[in-house]
Amino acid sequence: MRRIACLALTAVSLTACGGGAPTQEEVDAARQRVERVVAASHQVRGAMEALGVLPVYTCGEPRRAFLSAAAQDVRTRWTCARATVEPHDSVTDRVVLTFDEGGCDVHGLRFAGQAAFLYRGGEDRMEVEADLRGLTVDGHPLQAEVGYGTCGDETRLWADVRGGVPGRQGHTFHVDGRVGMRAGMPVIGGTSLVLDGPGELTGPHGTDRLTLTGLHYEMGEYLPKEGLAVLETADGRRVAARFQPVLWRVGKAEVTVDDLDPVTVPIVR
Repeated sequence: MRRIACLALTAVSLTACGGGAPTQEEVDAARQRVERVVAASHQVRGAMEALGVLPVYTCGEPRRAFLSAAAQDVRTRWTCARATVEPHDSVTDRVVLTFDEGGCDVHGLRFAGQAAFLYRGGEDRMEVEADLRGLTVDGHPLQAEVGYGTCGDETRLWADVRGGVPGRQGHTFHVDGRVGMRAGMPVIGGTSLVLDGPGELTGPHGTDRLTLTGLHYEMGEYLPKEGLAVLETADGRRVAARFQPVLWRVGKAEVTVDDLDPVTVPIVR
């Protein structure tokens, strides 16, 4: 029978009293789910970081002049990567980004393989789409298509990423991600990245619905510094993981199952 008062649990600490303390079994199951969320989100973050290897288009600049300079910039910033420009038609150019066979460290992630970027438009409006299915991130295949639109009235970024959850055999994920806009932060290619969007995690016991809100990543870090991930599980539970700077520093997150007391758990890669 569940005790209503707050109590200590092995390897976790309670942070507040809610609808009663979760059982150790509930804590362990929730932690495993959150670790799968973090592993999947790391892949989405990798897809957006790959998009940022090439500079963001400068509005008002002729497309091919920009791409020529961008290709040179890639080799200057990363000696283990190169970009080639292939004119496609009057309104579209293709850029092929190739990383050295041994891999290339970019923003704390290790990329290998090849990606193809399509730049469509220019000066008043540019749409960029990248097929990243030829890349690996930290040794894991990246099944992703990403892109952004810029100039005009809005800037929007998106990432459609799916595949196996790294290190979790039998589990797959799909995230329809967006990059959050925060004042003072670069859109992509900077030292921080904020992810939002819906998704799902599928495993032997069914499909969990996922919502990512404001997952703030610092360059080179695996765990989000702050933000919220919520799972509506296949068996009818709600698991919420809240990431906070004070816990991020020690590799932990606050996890809540349904309306039970939140617990602080370590997140293992």
